[in-house]
Amino acid sequence: MLTSLAIRDVVLIERLDLGFGPGLTVLTGETGAGKSILLDSLGLALGARAESGLVRAGQSQASVAAAFAPPEQHPARALLVDQGIEAEDEIVLRRIVTADGRSRAFVNDQPVGLALLRRLGALLVEVQGQHDQVGLTDSTNHAGLLDASGGLEKLRAASATAHKAWREAERALSEARERIAAAQRDEEFLRHAVAELESLAPVEGEEDELAAERQRLQQGERRGEAIAEALASLQPRDRRSANPAAALRNASRALERLPAPNTEAEPALEAIGRALDALGEAETALERLVQEVAPDPRRLEQVEERLFALRAAARKHLVPVVELPALLASLKDRLAALDAGTGQVAAAEAALAEKRAAYLAASGRLTEARRDAAAKLEKALGRELPPLKLDRARLVVDVAPRPEAAWAPDGVDRVTFLVSTNPGQAPGALDKVASGGELSRLMLALKVVLARGSPVPTLVFDEVDSGVGGATAAAVGERLLRVAERLQVLVVTHSPQVAARGSRHLSVAKQVKAGRAETRVTPLDAPQRREEIARMLAGEQVTEAARMAADSLLAGGLL
Repeated sequence: MLTSLAIRDVVLIERLDLGFGPGLTVLTGETGAGKSILLDSLGLALGARAESGLVRAGQSQASVAAAFAPPEQHPARALLVDQGIEAEDEIVLRRIVTADGRSRAFVNDQPVGLALLRRLGALLVEVQGQHDQVGLTDSTNHAGLLDASGGLEKLRAASATAHKAWREAERALSEARERIAAAQRDEEFLRHAVAELESLAPVEGEEDELAAERQRLQQGERRGEAIAEALASLQPRDRRSANPAAALRNASRALERLPAPNTEAEPALEAIGRALDALGEAETALERLVQEVAPDPRRLEQVEERLFALRAAARKHLVPVVELPALLASLKDRLAALDAGTGQVAAAEAALAEKRAAYLAASGRLTEARRDAAAKLEKALGRELPPLKLDRARLVVDVAPRPEAAWAPDGVDRVTFLVSTNPGQAPGALDKVASGGELSRLMLALKVVLARGSPVPTLVFDEVDSGVGGATAAAVGERLLRVAERLQVLVVTHSPQVAARGSRHLSVAKQVKAGRAETRVTPLDAPQRREEIARMLAGEQVTEAARMAADSLLAGGLL
């Protein structure tokens, strides 16, 4: 609810700080005292159009700050969170207007755009005046109000859930169709690429293995050349080259020709024998190594061809060689999707039809319940209108089908509140058929019946009792009090019958100070209320009879 209103330098108000509480607050005062300035000031804080004429003469700027304490789960708090604004205990809407007509808006002291200020204001306050009805005249609110009044929240939620599932099924079908269309566009490329990669048959980690084998094969050639050179040194094919084995054998034969005994030559002969044995072992080992390291003349070529083929394929598809197996799998999946696409689309179409039918069933149950709730609402409103001097008026709750393009989470219906104020007159929009005073009282009657479902915690009525008096004015006051049992209500009134119903009474008066007019607002205590209501009854000259009549009104009696 609205907890306080701080006004600085607005028209006739220099400085004003007002506190508000729950229930019904009445504002009274003579015509021209400045009651409309209070509503204009509140309107500024709620995002109304700013004009330079609102700034008090001689001042550079005007400011208004309205503080609210909505319930914890109120939509205004969720909106603040969504906008990244800290949702404190209070929500303070502040507006500054300069003398040149420019304005700035703040929420909890953070600068905001005017659009956000208006959105918050619409969630926190609803103004019902003779010429400025907001909220109930907006037909986009009517379905929610009807559902709340009829207790249809669960059916409405079921419709929203079914609508979401239906829309998700639509998206799934669209995506399935897009996938198959994309696959069909690329089918020739896909089949060629899959055939090419399947023929290549890349294996994970193959590039590293081939590179390592290629290095080993290249090193093997150099090793074989070295071993062959060593063996050639031991077994020279050129007769002119020295042959170690032949030289050793010639030396051995020369020593054996020494005359006996030749014991002094035995050590040399033994050494030569050992050298011949070692030389034979070396030749055998080198011959074996030659066989082992001799490279396959085709293997190095095969390894390099395979490696080059893998790298060429990787460049062609713009991926690393290591990703070629995954690419092949992905392309195969796309081909499989193409092959299975028709079946997927058919399944998605079937799912869509099922979800659409489920939504129609859920919204159909909501439609049926709405028609019942509409009949009850019309009947309840019919009881409220005669005491408000609207006995010829008839309010119709029209529940009509929307075109499919307009089906929404809240159902397939367009709910509109229509009114006829005279017999034989066709029902029309609330703000098009009724006069200012009639419309204000119609709004009040609707609020009496719909207060249970109102998401807006504060209502402001501007002269809802205009043009009526006596029993009708008393009926207006009684209904304002009933609405105030559930919501915070502020009413600007000239009717003593209405003023007497208030739980809080503010008197608005204009005073002249230092040659300048100034609007003052005074909270009234019990004796002051009695005197103010007596003044409203009697005029300038308050009589004792007027005071007694005021006592009767304050006691709940009728005049």
